[in-house]
Amino acid sequence: MEITPRSKLFDVLNAYPALEEQIIGIAPPFKNLKNPVLRRTVGQLATLEQVARIGNLNPLELVNTLRRAVGQPEIRADAPTDVAIPPKTESDPEWIAGEPQFVVNGAVLLRQGDVPLQRVNELLGQLSPERFILLVTDFEPTPMLDAMQKQNRRVYHKLHPNDPGLHLTFIR
Repeated sequence: MEITPRSKLFDVLNAYPALEEQIIGIAPPFKNLKNPVLRRTVGQLATLEQVARIGNLNPLELVNTLRRAVGQPEIRADAPTDVAIPPKTESDPEWIAGEPQFVVNGAVLLRQGDVPLQRVNELLGQLSPERFILLVTDFEPTPMLDAMQKQNRRVYHKLHPNDPGLHLTFIR
C-alpha cells in the first residue's frame, strides 16, 4: 500500500502495524488508537492529512516520515513539472503553439493523493485567453479527456515523441 495524505489511518495501520507507535509519538492525541473500537471507527474515517492537522503537523512531513519508515520514497511538495515540450508538428492543432500557461504533473498529484481533474479545474479559472494547460501523465488520462470535452473545452492528447511513456494533454 502506498502512503499518501489521503490514505485512511485504518488502512495504513493494517498494512503497517509497526507505524502505530510512531504515529502516537508524532501525534499524541492519537494514543487512543490502542483502543480497538476507536481504532476501527476513527481510523476508518480519518485520513493522514486529518491526523496531521489534529496533531498540529504539516501533512506532507507526517506522510514522508511514515513513508521513510516503510521504505517508500518521499513525496516532494515541489515535484518538478519540467517536461521538455516537443515542438509543434503539422498534425498538432494550431492552438497548442507556444508555451503552456500552466503545467500539471498528474502522476505526482496522484502519488500525493490528489486528483488531477480538480487541479486542472482550479487552473481553468485562471487561464488567460489564447493560452492552454499542459497535463503530463504516465498513462492515458481518459477520464480527464471526457470531463474536459463535457465542459466544451478544447482538448488534444498525444504521446511525447521522445518519451512514449509520457502522455501530453493540452487543454484550453
